[in-house]
Amino acid sequence: MNWEFLLTTLVMVASPGTGAIYTLAAGLSGGAKASVVAAFGCALGIVPHMIAAISGVAALFHASDLAFQALKFAGVAYLLFMAWSMMRTRGALGIGENGSARHSGGVIGRAILINFLNPKLSIFFLAFLPQFVGADEPAPITRMLLLSLVFMAATFVVFATYGIFASALRRYVLTSLTIQRWMQRGFAGAFGLLALQLALTNR
Repeated sequence: MNWEFLLTTLVMVASPGTGAIYTLAAGLSGGAKASVVAAFGCALGIVPHMIAAISGVAALFHASDLAFQALKFAGVAYLLFMAWSMMRTRGALGIGENGSARHSGGVIGRAILINFLNPKLSIFFLAFLPQFVGADEPAPITRMLLLSLVFMAATFVVFATYGIFASALRRYVLTSLTIQRWMQRGFAGAFGLLALQLALTNR
């Protein structure tokens, strides 16, 4: 495995983004299990982008401004929905002892959507992976599949680490309603800013 690829992957995955913020929120609201489930969901959300890049669909997607804009604003709408949900008294990731965020189905579903509705991932896979597939590679598809799986594994490990660390702080959060409200507002603001950033993204 190319060390340059591994280093670049680590930098990309470790950089703050929607998936990382969602996993942190899951860890704070639902504990270690919820954070691991969220990290797994974020990794699964990469699969459609991986398939698109390998099959060449991403190239067509990149060439189509309409397709890019449609997916981009679907992602913006979903991030704004997450921000709005977080601000509700019992939001999508309501912090509490019996928070519904700990239900695996809901956590993993939201995590998959967050990454699936991120058009930057398709562009990233289209521009990034081919650089590490040599022109003389005998099995380029197999090579891209392997690189994609490594990227997914790195995403899961890094995000789960973030979430488990956040879950360690959960007991302190649960002792103060003031902290809970500020955490909800902070995550809502983060999702709102990410929605704005995505809305301003050009191909």
